[in-house]
Amino acid sequence: MTHELESILKAYQTNKNNGVQSVLATVVDLDGSSYRKPGVRMLIDAHQKTVGAVSGGCVEKDIVFQAQKVFESGEALIMTYDGRYRLGCEGVLYILIEPLELAEEQLSLILTQIKERTPLKLESSYLREVETHPHLGTTILGENFEYTVHQNRVKKTNDLVFNQTLSSKFKLLIIGAEHDAVALSQMASQLGWSVEIVASPDEQKELSYFKGVSELHLLSYEMIRQLPIDDNTAIVVMTHSLQKDLQYLLALENKFPVYFGLLGPRKRKEELINKLIELQPEIQLDYIEQFKGPAGLDLGAHSAHEIALAILAEILSISRQKDARTLSHKKGAIHD
Repeated sequence: MTHELESILKAYQTNKNNGVQSVLATVVDLDGSSYRKPGVRMLIDAHQKTVGAVSGGCVEKDIVFQAQKVFESGEALIMTYDGRYRLGCEGVLYILIEPLELAEEQLSLILTQIKERTPLKLESSYLREVETHPHLGTTILGENFEYTVHQNRVKKTNDLVFNQTLSSKFKLLIIGAEHDAVALSQMASQLGWSVEIVASPDEQKELSYFKGVSELHLLSYEMIRQLPIDDNTAIVVMTHSLQKDLQYLLALENKFPVYFGLLGPRKRKEELINKLIELQPEIQLDYIEQFKGPAGLDLGAHSAHEIALAILAEILSISRQKDARTLSHKKGAIHD
Protein backbone atom coordinates (compact mmCIF):
# COMPACT_ATOMS: atom_id res chain seq x y z
CA MET A 1 0.00 0.00 0.00
CA THR A 2 2.99 2.33 0.40
CA HIS A 3 3.36 2.68 -3.36
CA GLU A 4 -0.36 3.48 -3.65
CA LEU A 5 -0.02 6.33 -1.16
CA GLU A 6 3.04 7.56 -3.06
CA SER A 7 1.07 7.63 -6.33
CA ILE A 8 -1.76 9.53 -4.65
CA LEU A 9 0.56 12.12 -3.12
CA LYS A 10 2.42 12.66 -6.40
CA ALA A 11 -0.89 13.20 -8.19
CA TYR A 12 -1.94 15.62 -5.44
CA GLN A 13 1.34 17.48 -5.90
CA THR A 14 0.59 17.90 -9.60
CA ASN A 15 -2.96 19.08 -8.81
CA LYS A 16 -1.66 21.52 -6.23
CA ASN A 17 0.87 22.98 -8.66
CA ASN A 18 -1.93 23.43 -11.21
CA GLY A 19 -4.30 25.03 -8.71
CA VAL A 20 -6.70 22.06 -8.69
CA GLN A 21 -8.30 21.04 -5.39
CA SER A 22 -8.23 17.42 -4.20
CA VAL A 23 -9.94 15.27 -1.60
CA LEU A 24 -8.79 11.99 -0.08
CA ALA A 25 -11.03 8.95 0.43
CA THR A 26 -9.97 6.24 2.90
CA VAL A 27 -11.70 2.98 3.79
CA VAL A 28 -11.56 3.14 7.60
CA ASP A 29 -13.84 0.28 8.66
CA LEU A 30 -15.60 -2.79 7.34
CA ASP A 31 -18.49 -5.01 8.39
CA GLY A 32 -18.16 -8.43 6.78
CA SER A 33 -15.85 -9.04 3.84
CA SER A 34 -14.74 -6.94 0.90
CA TYR A 35 -12.50 -7.06 -2.16
CA ARG A 36 -10.07 -4.70 -0.40
CA LYS A 37 -9.50 -3.96 3.27
CA PRO A 38 -9.44 -0.81 5.46
CA GLY A 39 -6.45 1.36 4.65
CA VAL A 40 -6.96 1.59 0.89
CA ARG A 41 -7.29 5.09 -0.53
CA MET A 42 -8.11 7.09 -3.62
CA LEU A 43 -7.68 10.70 -4.67
CA ILE A 44 -10.43 12.70 -6.34
CA ASP A 45 -9.76 16.08 -7.90
CA ALA A 46 -12.14 18.93 -8.66
CA HIS A 47 -12.48 17.68 -12.25
CA GLN A 48 -13.64 14.26 -10.97
CA LYS A 49 -10.42 12.56 -12.04
CA THR A 50 -9.24 9.83 -9.67
CA VAL A 51 -6.02 8.09 -8.68
CA GLY A 52 -6.08 4.84 -6.75
CA ALA A 53 -8.98 2.50 -6.05
CA VAL A 54 -10.78 1.09 -3.04
CA SER A 55 -12.64 -1.76 -4.74
CA GLY A 56 -13.04 -3.57 -8.02
CA GLY A 57 -14.57 -0.44 -9.56
CA CYS A 58 -18.16 -0.09 -8.35
CA VAL A 59 -17.61 1.92 -5.15
CA GLU A 60 -15.53 4.57 -6.87
CA LYS A 61 -18.49 6.13 -8.69
CA ASP A 62 -20.34 6.72 -5.43
CA ILE A 63 -17.21 8.15 -3.79
CA VAL A 64 -16.75 10.65 -6.64
CA PHE A 65 -20.40 11.70 -6.22
CA GLN A 66 -20.09 12.10 -2.43
CA ALA A 67 -16.76 13.92 -2.79
CA GLN A 68 -18.55 16.85 -4.41
CA LYS A 69 -20.08 17.64 -1.00
CA VAL A 70 -16.57 17.87 0.46
CA PHE A 71 -15.42 20.19 -2.32
CA GLU A 72 -18.42 22.43 -1.66
CA SER A 73 -18.26 22.48 2.16
CA GLY A 74 -14.54 21.93 2.81
CA GLU A 75 -15.56 19.52 5.57
CA ALA A 76 -14.95 15.79 6.04
CA LEU A 77 -17.78 13.30 5.81
CA ILE A 78 -18.45 9.61 6.34
CA MET A 79 -20.20 7.53 3.68
CA THR A 80 -21.02 3.84 3.59
CA TYR A 81 -21.26 1.40 0.73
CA ASP A 82 -23.19 -1.83 1.11
CA GLY A 83 -21.55 -4.41 -1.12
CA ARG A 84 -23.98 -7.15 -0.13
CA TYR A 85 -26.46 -5.94 -2.73
CA ARG A 86 -24.18 -4.59 -5.43
CA LEU A 87 -20.77 -6.23 -5.16
CA GLY A 88 -21.53 -9.66 -3.78
CA CYS A 89 -18.79 -9.12 -1.19
CA GLU A 90 -21.02 -9.53 1.86
CA GLY A 91 -19.61 -6.39 3.45
CA VAL A 92 -20.34 -2.77 4.33
CA LEU A 93 -17.54 -0.25 3.79
CA TYR A 94 -17.14 2.88 5.92
CA ILE A 95 -15.30 5.55 3.96
CA LEU A 96 -13.83 8.81 5.23
CA ILE A 97 -13.73 11.57 2.59
CA GLU A 98 -11.75 14.66 3.58
CA PRO A 99 -10.09 17.70 2.03
CA LEU A 100 -6.40 17.20 1.20
CA GLU A 101 -4.44 20.28 2.26
CA LEU A 102 -0.73 19.61 2.70
CA ALA A 103 1.85 22.37 2.38
CA GLU A 104 4.56 21.84 -0.23
CA GLU A 105 7.30 21.34 2.37
CA GLN A 106 5.14 18.80 4.20
CA LEU A 107 4.39 16.93 1.00
CA SER A 108 8.05 16.89 -0.03
CA LEU A 109 9.15 15.48 3.32
CA ILE A 110 6.55 12.69 3.20
CA LEU A 111 7.56 11.73 -0.35
CA THR A 112 11.23 11.84 0.62
CA GLN A 113 10.64 9.39 3.47
CA ILE A 114 8.81 7.04 1.11
CA LYS A 115 11.67 7.25 -1.40
CA GLU A 116 14.19 6.57 1.37
CA ARG A 117 12.11 3.55 2.42
CA THR A 118 11.26 4.90 5.86
CA PRO A 119 8.03 3.49 7.36
CA LEU A 120 5.06 5.82 7.85
CA LYS A 121 2.07 5.70 10.19
CA LEU A 122 -1.40 7.00 9.38
CA GLU A 123 -4.12 7.70 11.93
CA SER A 124 -7.68 8.35 10.73
CA SER A 125 -10.42 9.36 13.15
CA TYR A 126 -13.96 8.44 12.13
CA LEU A 127 -17.49 7.71 13.32
CA ARG A 128 -19.88 5.08 12.04
CA GLU A 129 -22.47 7.77 11.28
CA VAL A 130 -23.20 8.78 7.70
CA GLU A 131 -23.03 12.56 7.67
CA THR A 132 -20.63 15.50 7.65
CA HIS A 133 -18.16 15.55 10.56
CA PRO A 134 -15.88 18.59 10.15
CA HIS A 135 -13.40 17.51 12.86
CA LEU A 136 -12.68 14.03 11.47
CA GLY A 137 -9.59 13.36 9.42
CA THR A 138 -6.20 11.77 8.94
CA THR A 139 -2.75 12.45 10.37
CA ILE A 140 0.45 11.23 8.69
CA LEU A 141 3.30 10.49 11.07
CA GLY A 142 6.89 10.12 9.93
CA GLU A 143 10.29 9.91 11.52
CA ASN A 144 10.36 13.59 12.51
CA PHE A 145 6.95 14.98 11.66
CA GLU A 146 3.20 14.74 12.29
CA TYR A 147 1.01 16.35 9.64
CA THR A 148 -2.77 16.52 9.55
CA VAL A 149 -4.25 16.08 6.09
CA HIS A 150 -6.56 19.06 6.59
CA GLN A 151 -6.54 21.93 9.06
CA ASN A 152 -10.00 21.28 10.61
CA ARG A 153 -9.08 17.91 12.10
CA VAL A 154 -9.52 17.87 15.89
CA LYS A 155 -9.15 14.73 18.01
CA LYS A 156 -12.16 13.94 20.20
CA THR A 157 -12.45 11.22 22.81
CA ASN A 158 -15.54 9.60 21.33
CA ASP A 159 -13.99 9.19 17.87
CA LEU A 160 -13.06 5.78 16.54
CA VAL A 161 -9.50 5.57 15.21
CA PHE A 162 -8.11 3.53 12.35
CA ASN A 163 -4.33 3.12 12.72
CA GLN A 164 -2.15 1.91 9.89
CA THR A 165 1.59 1.35 9.58
CA LEU A 166 3.02 1.42 6.08
CA SER A 167 6.29 -0.45 5.80
CA SER A 168 9.07 0.62 3.48
CA LYS A 169 8.49 0.01 -0.22
CA PHE A 170 9.49 -3.47 -1.25
CA LYS A 171 12.82 -3.36 -3.10
CA LEU A 172 14.05 -5.59 -5.89
CA LEU A 173 17.78 -5.52 -6.53
CA ILE A 174 18.58 -6.96 -9.97
CA ILE A 175 22.22 -7.86 -10.55
CA GLY A 176 22.59 -7.94 -14.31
CA ALA A 177 21.73 -5.67 -17.21
CA GLU A 178 20.73 -7.82 -20.18
CA HIS A 179 17.36 -7.80 -21.97
CA ASP A 180 15.73 -10.15 -19.45
CA ALA A 181 16.68 -7.75 -16.64
CA VAL A 182 14.78 -5.07 -18.57
CA ALA A 183 11.65 -7.25 -18.64
CA LEU A 184 11.96 -8.10 -14.94
CA SER A 185 12.51 -4.50 -13.88
CA GLN A 186 9.58 -3.22 -15.94
CA MET A 187 7.14 -5.77 -14.52
CA ALA A 188 8.39 -5.31 -10.94
CA SER A 189 7.93 -1.55 -11.16
CA GLN A 190 4.32 -2.12 -12.25
CA LEU A 191 3.80 -3.89 -8.91
CA GLY A 192 4.87 -0.67 -7.17
CA TRP A 193 8.22 -2.06 -6.06
CA SER A 194 11.35 0.04 -5.81
CA VAL A 195 13.65 -1.46 -8.46
CA GLU A 196 17.42 -1.01 -8.64
CA ILE A 197 19.88 -2.43 -11.16
CA VAL A 198 23.50 -3.35 -10.48
CA ALA A 199 25.91 -3.68 -13.40
CA SER A 200 29.66 -3.56 -13.78
CA PRO A 201 31.06 -0.21 -15.02
CA ASP A 202 32.34 -1.76 -18.26
CA GLU A 203 28.78 -2.53 -19.44
CA GLN A 204 28.13 1.16 -20.16
CA LYS A 205 24.40 0.98 -19.46
CA GLU A 206 22.19 4.02 -18.84
CA LEU A 207 19.19 4.37 -16.55
CA SER A 208 16.89 5.18 -19.49
CA TYR A 209 17.46 1.65 -20.79
CA PHE A 210 15.49 0.23 -17.84
CA LYS A 211 11.87 1.33 -17.61
CA GLY A 212 10.60 1.81 -14.06
CA VAL A 213 14.04 1.54 -12.42
CA SER A 214 14.74 4.11 -9.70
CA GLU A 215 18.53 3.67 -9.61
CA LEU A 216 21.26 2.16 -11.76
CA HIS A 217 24.43 1.26 -9.86
CA LEU A 218 27.57 0.82 -11.96
CA LEU A 219 29.68 -0.80 -9.27
CA SER A 220 32.71 -2.98 -8.82
CA TYR A 221 32.04 -6.28 -7.09
CA GLU A 222 33.23 -5.14 -3.66
CA MET A 223 31.24 -1.89 -3.73
CA ILE A 224 27.96 -3.80 -3.82
CA ARG A 225 28.43 -4.39 -0.08
CA GLN A 226 27.61 -0.72 0.47
CA LEU A 227 24.05 -1.04 -0.84
CA PRO A 228 21.37 -1.29 1.87
CA ILE A 229 19.81 -4.76 1.86
CA ASP A 230 17.16 -5.56 4.46
CA ASP A 231 14.41 -8.13 5.03
CA ASN A 232 12.12 -6.16 2.71
CA THR A 233 14.51 -6.59 -0.22
CA ALA A 234 14.71 -9.30 -2.88
CA ILE A 235 17.85 -10.03 -4.92
CA VAL A 236 17.98 -11.70 -8.34
CA VAL A 237 21.40 -12.46 -9.83
CA MET A 238 21.20 -12.65 -13.63
CA THR A 239 24.42 -11.44 -15.27
CA HIS A 240 24.65 -14.41 -17.71
CA SER A 241 28.32 -14.68 -16.71
CA LEU A 242 29.31 -17.43 -14.31
CA GLN A 243 32.41 -15.50 -13.26
CA LYS A 244 30.50 -12.28 -12.61
CA ASP A 245 27.80 -14.14 -10.68
CA LEU A 246 30.50 -15.76 -8.57
CA GLN A 247 32.18 -12.45 -7.75
CA TYR A 248 28.89 -10.82 -6.78
CA LEU A 249 27.92 -13.77 -4.57
CA LEU A 250 31.29 -13.59 -2.81
CA ALA A 251 30.80 -9.87 -2.23
CA LEU A 252 27.28 -10.40 -0.86
CA GLU A 253 28.29 -12.97 1.74
CA ASN A 254 26.42 -12.46 5.04
CA LYS A 255 23.55 -10.67 3.27
CA PHE A 256 20.14 -12.24 3.93
CA PRO A 257 17.35 -10.62 1.90
CA VAL A 258 13.81 -11.98 1.99
CA TYR A 259 14.51 -13.64 -1.36
CA PHE A 260 17.77 -14.51 -3.14
CA GLY A 261 17.30 -15.90 -6.65
CA LEU A 262 19.79 -17.20 -9.21
CA LEU A 263 18.85 -17.23 -12.89
CA GLY A 264 19.76 -20.34 -14.83
CA PRO A 265 19.48 -24.13 -14.57
CA ARG A 266 20.07 -26.19 -11.43
CA LYS A 267 23.40 -27.44 -12.77
CA ARG A 268 24.66 -23.85 -12.99
CA LYS A 269 23.60 -23.16 -9.41
CA GLU A 270 25.50 -26.24 -8.22
CA GLU A 271 28.59 -25.12 -10.12
CA LEU A 272 28.39 -21.67 -8.52
CA ILE A 273 28.07 -23.14 -5.04
CA ASN A 274 31.03 -25.49 -5.59
CA LYS A 275 33.21 -22.57 -6.71
CA LEU A 276 32.03 -20.45 -3.77
CA ILE A 277 33.08 -23.13 -1.31
CA GLU A 278 36.35 -23.64 -3.14
CA LEU A 279 37.22 -19.94 -2.95
CA GLN A 280 35.74 -19.36 0.50
CA PRO A 281 35.87 -22.60 2.53
CA GLU A 282 34.55 -20.83 5.65
CA ILE A 283 31.44 -19.47 3.92
CA GLN A 284 28.23 -19.80 5.97
CA LEU A 285 25.95 -22.63 4.93
CA ASP A 286 22.94 -20.47 5.81
CA TYR A 287 24.05 -18.00 3.16
CA ILE A 288 24.23 -20.68 0.47
CA GLU A 289 21.04 -22.46 1.48
CA GLN A 290 18.93 -19.34 0.91
CA PHE A 291 19.64 -19.36 -2.85
CA LYS A 292 16.59 -20.06 -5.02
CA GLY A 293 17.77 -21.58 -8.25
CA PRO A 294 16.48 -21.90 -10.81
CA ALA A 295 14.67 -18.70 -9.79
CA GLY A 296 10.89 -18.66 -10.31
CA LEU A 297 7.80 -20.81 -10.05
CA ASP A 298 7.19 -23.63 -12.49
CA LEU A 299 4.80 -21.86 -14.86
CA GLY A 300 6.18 -23.31 -18.08
CA ALA A 301 7.81 -19.94 -18.83
CA HIS A 302 9.95 -19.48 -21.96
CA SER A 303 10.13 -15.81 -23.01
CA ALA A 304 11.84 -13.08 -21.00
CA HIS A 305 8.51 -11.68 -19.81
CA GLU A 306 7.16 -15.11 -18.88
CA ILE A 307 10.32 -15.86 -16.90
CA ALA A 308 10.02 -12.47 -15.21
CA LEU A 309 6.43 -13.33 -14.24
CA ALA A 310 7.54 -16.67 -12.77
CA ILE A 311 10.30 -14.98 -10.74
CA LEU A 312 8.02 -12.21 -9.46
CA ALA A 313 5.37 -14.77 -8.48
CA GLU A 314 7.92 -16.70 -6.44
CA ILE A 315 9.21 -13.53 -4.77
CA LEU A 316 5.68 -12.49 -3.87
CA SER A 317 4.74 -15.90 -2.46
CA ILE A 318 7.89 -16.11 -0.33
CA SER A 319 7.73 -12.50 0.90
CA ARG A 320 4.06 -13.00 1.86
CA GLN A 321 4.86 -16.42 3.38
CA LYS A 322 2.41 -18.23 1.14
CA ASP A 323 2.55 -21.62 -0.54
CA ALA A 324 1.97 -20.98 -4.22
CA ARG A 325 -1.10 -22.89 -5.34
CA THR A 326 -4.24 -22.22 -7.34
CA LEU A 327 -6.93 -20.24 -5.52
CA SER A 328 -9.53 -22.80 -6.57
CA HIS A 329 -7.85 -25.24 -4.15
CA LYS A 330 -7.70 -22.77 -1.26
CA LYS A 331 -10.22 -23.15 1.55
CA GLY A 332 -11.66 -20.08 3.23
CA ALA A 333 -11.28 -16.43 2.27
CA ILE A 334 -9.14 -15.45 -0.71
CA HIS A 335 -7.60 -12.49 1.14
CA ASP A 336 -6.32 -13.14 4.67
